[in-house]
Amino acid sequence: MQTGKLLMILGAALLAVGAFLYLGGRFSFLGHLPGDIHISRGNTEFYFPIVTCALVSLIGTILLNLFFRR
Repeated sequence: MQTGKLLMILGAALLAVGAFLYLGGRFSFLGHLPGDIHISRGNTEFYFPIVTCALVSLIGTILLNLFFRR
């Protein structure tokens, strides 16, 4: 019974990742949120999407807590 539940959760996660990759171009706001660090000087460019990382982490934490709550 636990194996079936785990396979269903993994399948849903793979479906979500696949949908995100397929529709990735439509989420153009991800990576360009206020607070993301982008510095370009001359030929050098530095980009660190700290707010985007925090948002993805928060959403992932909420989803995992919903699925794996005991």
